Amino acid sequence: MPAAAPLDPTTRMLRACRGEAVDRPPVWLMRQAGRYLPEYRAVREGISFLDMCADVERAVEVSLQPVRLVNTEAVVFFCDIFVPILGMGVPLDFAPGPIIAEPLRTRAQVDALLEPEPEEAVPYVFEILRRLRKELAAPRIPLIGFAGAPFTLATYLVEGKGDPTRSYPEVKRLMREEPATLDALLERLAQLTIAYLNAQIDAGAQVVQLFDTWAGSLDEATWRRVVLPVNRAIAEGVDRSRAPFILYTNDAPHLLDGLLEVGPDVLSIGSAVDMAEAARRVGSRASLQGNLDPEDLALPREEIFARVRAIAEAARPARGLVLNLGHGCLPHTPVEGVRAFTDAARALAP
Repeated sequence: MPAAAPLDPTTRMLRACRGEAVDRPPVWLMRQAGRYLPEYRAVREGISFLDMCADVERAVEVSLQPVRLVNTEAVVFFCDIFVPILGMGVPLDFAPGPIIAEPLRTRAQVDALLEPEPEEAVPYVFEILRRLRKELAAPRIPLIGFAGAPFTLATYLVEGKGDPTRSYPEVKRLMREEPATLDALLERLAQLTIAYLNAQIDAGAQVVQLFDTWAGSLDEATWRRVVLPVNRAIAEGVDRSRAPFILYTNDAPHLLDGLLEVGPDVLSIGSAVDMAEAARRVGSRASLQGNLDPEDLALPREEIFARVRAIAEAARPARGLVLNLGHGCLPHTPVEGVRAFTDAARALAP
């Protein structure tokens, strides 16, 4: 049953993630600091994306903007999933997505990757987190850290850039011809991710999310062989006694049961997944996060309220709910639609 007394945002978030009683679901949005905000574009002007990630002052500012401007109830620090890769010795650029000058397609390249200590390789990440945690202490707003999952990172590292067709020919060639090379790359990335997320927790992250954006392109049998072992290792290696662990895989209704086997505290589902079906299958095993279609933020305010109520009702069989989108905010998202979404979450209070 819901808790009777209103909770502060940090307590609400941590309880929802762990399946404990709350007054109502917490709310935040993936890509909530982004191009849809004029204030973000103003801060970003005149600086490259990677330089922006390393600029502590600017990164802190844009991380905090959604709390001030659209009333979100958590802060996810501004960064990119590829930032920790910089310490592995991989030449990287953004144009605008990740571009790998020398794609990793041989075992020798994988074996030559550096094994960085995250705090030494990208120290600015942890300074950003420390600064944010200090800023958020008084209002009791939770701080969310994140990382990219090994398979998603590997698709870029092996292909050399993003693949909008999601066919990944070079990755699939490795699966067929050199599976040990791909497995070795995924294992290296998993160990980096465990260290990176734990260092984020040390620096103040109170919740961490693993983004596996592209794993949904795999059939279940391939996903179980290639992805499940490394994602489960991350779930087991992250210090979840201090920070609940959220797993997000986009467009993956066919993987729902397998994703639960990873063992997350919270399963974040894409808009293609039926919330009622997910809640029925998840039950007491995990909380759910999601899953409003980002395009729905362009709807009239009253329709956004109705869809949020429907999501919350459909999620009741699950042990907890964190309201979010099924994917990130789009550049053309109307700011008033985001405000309507967060207002609709607050309207769920008894």
